[in-house]
Amino acid sequence: MAAPYSVALRRTIHNSAGILLRSQSQRRYARVHDVRFVTTHRDSSRILDRYKDKLDQKAKQEGHESISSLKEAYAEKINEYKRSASKPPMEQSTPTPAQPVFQQQPPPAPTPQPSASSAQSQNQALPGAPKSAAPGIKPLSSYLDLEKVSALANKEVEYVWRLRHANDPLSLCAVIPLETYNRIYRTARTHPQFVLPLPRPMAEDGSGDVKQSPQGFEGGERSAADIHFLQWGFHPPAGASASPEVDTSNTHTSTVLFTHLAAFKVHGAYAQPHTTVTHHLDLADSHGLVLLTGSVVENRGVSVEEGRWLLMCLQRFYDYEGHGGGIGREKRQGLLQKFSNGDQGFNLEELVDEAERIS
Repeated sequence: MAAPYSVALRRTIHNSAGILLRSQSQRRYARVHDVRFVTTHRDSSRILDRYKDKLDQKAKQEGHESISSLKEAYAEKINEYKRSASKPPMEQSTPTPAQPVFQQQPPPAPTPQPSASSAQSQNQALPGAPKSAAPGIKPLSSYLDLEKVSALANKEVEYVWRLRHANDPLSLCAVIPLETYNRIYRTARTHPQFVLPLPRPMAEDGSGDVKQSPQGFEGGERSAADIHFLQWGFHPPAGASASPEVDTSNTHTSTVLFTHLAAFKVHGAYAQPHTTVTHHLDLADSHGLVLLTGSVVENRGVSVEEGRWLLMCLQRFYDYEGHGGGIGREKRQGLLQKFSNGDQGFNLEELVDEAERIS
C-alpha cells in the first residue's frame, strides 16, 4: 500500500514545481502614461501615413508638387492654429435665456397698512370727523337716526329707545341719567372687575347644589346662588368730535361682559360671556342721557330676566354714592375694595346677603 501513496506524492510535488517555475518565468512590465501625453503626443509620421492619400489629393488640387510644399504653403496658418490652441480659453458669458412668449405677471404688492400716526393725521385732516369705536362695537347711529332723535325730548327718546328693542326677546336696554352714569363710571375705573351672585333654585336631589339650565330660570323660588364674573371695558367714542377743543361728555364708550365664574377660572380671557352691555354717550351733551343696549346669549345658562337682575345688582354696587346708598352702603363699598385688592377678607356670604337686599 506504500508504493501507490509515494507515486501520488511525487506527482503532486512535480506539478507544484512546474507551476512555480512557470510563475517565475512569466514576468510582466507595466508602464504608466499620462493620458494627455497619449492623446496629444502621438507620432506625426503615423498620422501622415493615415491621411497621405487625402493630402496628395489636396496638394494636386492646389497645384503643389508634394505634401511638403503643401505644408510650407499652410505653415503660417498651422502656426496660427497652434498659438490659438495654446492660449487659455476666455471666460464665456452666460447666454441670456430667451424670453418666453407668455410672461407670468408678478404678484401684486401688499397693501400698506396705515400706521397709528398716519391714522391720527387723517383724523386731524378732517375736522369734525367722528372717531372710530373699537372693533365689534356697533355705534349708536346703527340703532337710531341721531339727527332726528336730537330734536326729541327726553321722554320721547326713552320711548323710541325701548321701542327699538321691543322685537328682540334677548335684548336689554335702559336709559340712564348722565349724573348716575358718571358715578358708576368713576367706580368702574377704580374697580373694573367684580363678581356678582345670581339667585338660583336649589337642586331637587337634596345635594344642596344650584340648579342649572341652558335657558336660565324665569321666576320661581330661589334659595341658592350662582357666582358670575363681570369686567368693564372702555373704548373710544363713535360719535365725538375729533377736535380736542370741544368740551364734551362723550369721551368714551363703555362695555360690561358677564361670564360664569367657573368658566372664567378655566378659560380666563377666552371664556365666552353670556351677557354683554354697551353704554353710548352720544346724547350726553344734548339730553344728559346715556343709552344702554345689551343682549343675553341664548343657551348660555342665563335668562333675560336674570340678565336684567345682574344689571340692577351692578348698579346697586357701583352706584353706592347714589341709588346704591342707604343700608349696607359701606359694606358694598368695602366688598369692591377687598375684591380689587385681593384681600383674603373678601366674603362671598356677605356678597350674597347684600345682593338679596335688591329683591
